[in-house]
Amino acid sequence: MSEGTPAAPWWKRGVIYQVYPRSFADSDGDGIGDLAGIEAHLDHIASLGVDAIWLSPIFPSPMADFGYDVADYTGIEPMFGDLAAFDRLLAAVHARGLKLLLDFVPNHSSTQHPWFLESRASRDNLKRDWYIWRDPAPDGGPPNNWISDMGGPAWAFDPATGQYYLHTFLKEQADLNWRNPAVVQAMTGVMRFWLDRGVDGFRIDVLWHIVKAEGLPDNPANPDWREGMAEKLRVLQHNSTDQPEAHAFTRGFRQLADSYGETLLVGEIFLPRDRLMRWYGSEAEPGVHLPFNFELIENPWDRDTLAQLIADYDAAIPDHGWPNWVIGSHDAPRIAARIGEAQARVAAMLLLTLRGTPTLYQGDEIGVGKVDIPPDRIRDPQDLRQPGMGLGRDRSRTPMAWDGSPNAGFSTAEPWLPLHPDWRTRNVAAQEADSASMLWLYRRLLAARRASPALSLGRMMVHDAAPDVLAYERQHGDERLFVVLNLGSEAHKVTLPDATRAGRIIVATGMRQTFDGTVSADEGYVVELLT
Repeated sequence: MSEGTPAAPWWKRGVIYQVYPRSFADSDGDGIGDLAGIEAHLDHIASLGVDAIWLSPIFPSPMADFGYDVADYTGIEPMFGDLAAFDRLLAAVHARGLKLLLDFVPNHSSTQHPWFLESRASRDNLKRDWYIWRDPAPDGGPPNNWISDMGGPAWAFDPATGQYYLHTFLKEQADLNWRNPAVVQAMTGVMRFWLDRGVDGFRIDVLWHIVKAEGLPDNPANPDWREGMAEKLRVLQHNSTDQPEAHAFTRGFRQLADSYGETLLVGEIFLPRDRLMRWYGSEAEPGVHLPFNFELIENPWDRDTLAQLIADYDAAIPDHGWPNWVIGSHDAPRIAARIGEAQARVAAMLLLTLRGTPTLYQGDEIGVGKVDIPPDRIRDPQDLRQPGMGLGRDRSRTPMAWDGSPNAGFSTAEPWLPLHPDWRTRNVAAQEADSASMLWLYRRLLAARRASPALSLGRMMVHDAAPDVLAYERQHGDERLFVVLNLGSEAHKVTLPDATRAGRIIVATGMRQTFDGTVSADEGYVVELLT
C-alpha cells in the first residue's frame, strides 16, 4: 500500500479514545457514570491529543448486558441522561475539535424492545420474521446445536407461541433477522437518525454475526475443545457467523456513511487474519473502514511473535485498506495487568507508533492494572454464568480515578464496581503533577504522532534486532524515525539501519534525552534517523 498523504482523512491520521460511560464519571451521585460526567471531563480527553471519542452503548436498555441489549435504538438510557444531554455532549466534543462515534448494535436487540414484544405476540404478527424463530427439534429441544457466547444453548423457548428464538448472547438479547428487508431498512434508519444528529461514525458491534447460514444447519464440533475452555468453543461457528451475505449489508452501511462525508465505520470482527481482511471489501465495493485488529491482545507478548504478526498484518492490508491496532477495551484484560506497568509503557509506545489507526481505552493512560472483583461485587453476566474461567469483564470496566478524594472523584456515591486498589496514588490528578508519569508519556507520544507525518501516515519496515528487542522504521518523505522497544529484562545494543546515525530522541518511555545505541530493560525510544 502506498503511504498516506497530507490530504488523508482524519481517521487515518487520528487516534480514537474509547469511553465506557458507566465508568467514566458520575455527575448525579448514583454511582454510575453518565453523559454529563463525560462532558465535565472532556478537557482531559482533549489534553491527551486524541482525535475521536467512541462511546460504548448509551441507549435505553434493561442492562442485562450493560447496554448491549438495546430497547430503543434512537433514545438515551435515563441513567445516562437524555437526548438534550447527548446534544450538549456532542456540541462540546465538536467544540474541542474532536469527533464522536457511537456503538451500533445490529445483531440483536433487547427482548424488551417493542419490535421483539410484537414479534413474540403471535406467530402471525407482522414483526414475527424480524427475529429468528424456529420450531423445536423432533425431540422437543433447540432447533440446532448452536451455543450462546455466554454459555448454554443459543435458543430460548417461548411457551406462548411454541417456538424457539435465537440469541447469540443472553436470552435477553434476541437476534434480529437480517434476511428480512424490513429489518435492514429499520436499522439503516437508526444509523441515519444519529448521522443526521451529527455523530461522526460508528463502532459496529459483533458485525460478523449479523447473518446466519440459510437453513441454520448445525455447527461442526470443535475437535480441539477441552474441559476448562469456554462452552461456546465446543463448536466451530461456521454456520452462525461470517456469512458472505453479511458483506452486502456492510457495503450498504459504508454507502450511507460515505454520503455524510468523512464518517468512520469500525467493525468488531473476531476472525483469522485472512477472513478479517475480507471485511475491507474491495476498492469498488468497500466494507468498513477499519475491521478491528485484536492481534496485540490475542497473542503472546514477546519480540518474535510481535515482529512476525506486525509484518504479516501490515502486508495483508489490501491496497485500499488501512491498518488499525488496539491493546485494551471494555472486554479485554487491562494491558498493565497482563504484562506489568513497565511493559505497559512499552506497549503504549508500540500502539502509538505502528502504522495505522490506534484505539486507546480509558484508564490505560494512567496504567490501571489488575483489579480483583470480590464475588459479591461481580456484575458481568458472562462471569456469573461461567464462573472461575477468567471470562469476567468487570476487571476492565472499573471506574476512572480522577483524584485522591473519596471514590476517586468518580462519584459522591459508592461506585457500581470497585476501584483499582492503588487509586489514591494512581489517578489523573496525581499523574498530572508528575512529568514522568504514564499520563505524560501518552501525551508525549500523541503529540509526537500529531507532529510527525512519518508516525501518523508513513510506511513501516520491521528490522532485525537483538533478542527481546522489537525495532522498526517509520518513513514519510525525508523524515525517518526509528522505534526500538525492549520487551525483555536485560539491556541490549541496537544497530541502526544502514547508512544512518541517531539524532535526537523524539520520545522515550523513561526520561533519557540522548540515545547511545543501548536500549535498557523495559524501555523504548523513538529516535530521529540522520543520513
